[in-house]
Amino acid sequence: MNLLLVDTGPLVALANRRDKHHARCVEHLERYRGRLLTTWAVLTEFSHLADTVAATLPLYHWVERGGLEVLPLGRDELVTAIDWIERYADRPMDLADASLVVAALKTGCSVIWTLDRADFETYRLPGRKHFKLV
Repeated sequence: MNLLLVDTGPLVALANRRDKHHARCVEHLERYRGRLLTTWAVLTEFSHLADTVAATLPLYHWVERGGLEVLPLGRDELVTAIDWIERYADRPMDLADASLVVAALKTGCSVIWTLDRADFETYRLPGRKHFKLV
């Protein structure tokens, strides 16, 4: 089954009908058949950017139902994320982005659903491998 890493932008767009990317993100989600994976750092960033608690609850329930999986991030993953944040200090890479790089390393998946094209076009995985942006 396909796996797709999910960044904050599409989640914010899905939660806000007024977002300029909302319709496109809804359409992509309706067409996609496979697993969706994100991280706690992405969910935290989403919670900060969402308009209201009413905007966040549908996402939390979606996670609860298993529609969006959350990769556990412990101390070892944080250490790896810190290393990536230091590598890209000139960007700068935030924890949510670094956590998705860690998710890519842990799962072998380099396909990411993001609206943050500039950063994820810049980040390189081991072997100079590029992320494939959706």
